[in-house]
Amino acid sequence: MTDILSKKLESKIDKKLISKSKRRELDDGFKKGKVINEVLDKPTVMTLYKMITDHVIAYVNGSVSAGKESVVFWGVTEDDSNVALKIYLVSTSNFKKREPYLTDDPRFRHVKKGTKNLVYLWAKKEYRNLSQCYDAGIPVPRPLYITKNVLAMDFVGTNGSPSRSLLTSEIEQNDYTQAISILKDLYHKAKLVHGDFSEYNIFKTDSGLVVFDLGSAVDLRHPNSKEFLKRDINNITRFFKKRGMIVKDPVEVFEDIVNELWKINPYS
Repeated sequence: MTDILSKKLESKIDKKLISKSKRRELDDGFKKGKVINEVLDKPTVMTLYKMITDHVIAYVNGSVSAGKESVVFWGVTEDDSNVALKIYLVSTSNFKKREPYLTDDPRFRHVKKGTKNLVYLWAKKEYRNLSQCYDAGIPVPRPLYITKNVLAMDFVGTNGSPSRSLLTSEIEQNDYTQAISILKDLYHKAKLVHGDFSEYNIFKTDSGLVVFDLGSAVDLRHPNSKEFLKRDINNITRFFKKRGMIVKDPVEVFEDIVNELWKINPYS
């Protein structure tokens, strides 16, 4: 019975994905068939089926972005609200490189062996990070649901088209001010360091900047949290400086956020 349901759902979703994916090519080289085959393996298909039967979503439209570790799909709820479905690739080996972001975070000390367990825990970690940020009033997509390797959150964009990132947007001085303010709020209100804060992981919307891709974010108690913060500050400062904005010295920004002097790591 499970196999029959799986095949029916897989066929139904495959048709939706193929028809929608014809509208755009994925930038990172994923081919339509490869995306479908790698992401929608049988366990993932059954996870989506359960989300439909649990009324979390009504159906899945198609893919909107893809990376080495995950693919984001455009889902729709029963009340016609758009949701982003981030599906983490269980087959990828890249998550092994992410293990220090988990094992050294005191919230996730006990990591079971195996790529699948690592991927499932990474998904839970991103959901928890989003929740901490959302509860703290930081502009992030609202987390809605997490199960296995599928994370559902508010869709930032319209009609299946995600908002532009900072990278592809026209930049204003206020964008830099907002970005630094978000870094500070992450640290003081959510007690997190993003770990991958850059022009690639920030949407620019009509109501302001929205930060996403928080899987790498770590608790302040992580032994490398301040080094990650320095890297975040350097990356975003470099971007805005290239765009001709007036920026502060990264050292000054760091010391303002953590209220201590910037210490040079002799091993960096």
